[in-house]
Amino acid sequence: MPEPTATTHTVAARTGAPRRPAAPRLRTPRRPGPARPRRSVLLTVLTAIVLLYSLVPLLWLVISATKTQEGLAGSFGLWFDGDFALLDNVRRTFTYQDGVFGRWLLNTLLYVVVGAGGATFLAVLGGYALAKFRFPGKRAVFAVVIGAVAVPTTALAVPTFLMFSKIGLTDTPWAVIIPSLISPFGLYLMWVFATEAIPAELMEAARIDGAGEVRTFFQVALPLLAPGTVTVLLFTTVATWNNYFLPLIMLKDPDWYPLTLGLDAWNKQAQTAGGEAVFNLVVTGSLLTIVPLIAAFLLLQKHWQSGLAAGSVKE
Repeated sequence: MPEPTATTHTVAARTGAPRRPAAPRLRTPRRPGPARPRRSVLLTVLTAIVLLYSLVPLLWLVISATKTQEGLAGSFGLWFDGDFALLDNVRRTFTYQDGVFGRWLLNTLLYVVVGAGGATFLAVLGGYALAKFRFPGKRAVFAVVIGAVAVPTTALAVPTFLMFSKIGLTDTPWAVIIPSLISPFGLYLMWVFATEAIPAELMEAARIDGAGEVRTFFQVALPLLAPGTVTVLLFTTVATWNNYFLPLIMLKDPDWYPLTLGLDAWNKQAQTAGGEAVFNLVVTGSLLTIVPLIAAFLLLQKHWQSGLAAGSVKE
């Protein structure tokens, strides 16, 4: 039956016929929008306190690196001195004691590239194998990895020193590099990440296409493990870069010192008889030490993305 129009209503009004009521309009229910997060004053205050706690030491380090040795002792710590000596401090840091700071920097880079890089590669290999292959004793390996994560590295320093002294590797770079190759936390992290990041269907498709296990790992699995690999690399890099206790007990020759041990030696020489106080160089060297770490975090943060395998397998 055709719906009544405006002409029909006009004719009905003139002839006195009863007017047909219009059909009611149905309202479309409004979809609830995203809930706005509630603001918490206490959480904001706590966040501000943590932010200050994190930034104040860095601010002090930057400001103190611009002062001379006399300015460090005679000025307020969180404000600049009259003499801006940052460039002179940097120059003296690299030329003091025949430029040994540059040697320490190269040593640290060596320990990081070989030690942290090797630890990351081994963690990726082990995590991939534990996540995607079945073999006898897998639960025992899991228990050993969890136990190794729980053991602090300082508890293993003395046994490691005794073992390396037996084979004559103390006071050599290998005494720092070889222990750095083992990262139980990195292995566990890659194990957990590889379990979810690599679909089993994708590996089966690669094997059906004729790819071997090595090719499947490097061309299929490794690109999907990039976020976890970068995370483990940053963790191992920071741990190796800031390593102090292991080089302290393993190394005696200052030519093999990392930056942490070398700056500590500069800091302690003021306490020796006839030693020169160079606290301004220690502070400047500490500032230069953290610059590569900050640059690494800024350059690699774009790789911290999850879900690279999303959409690679059609459900």
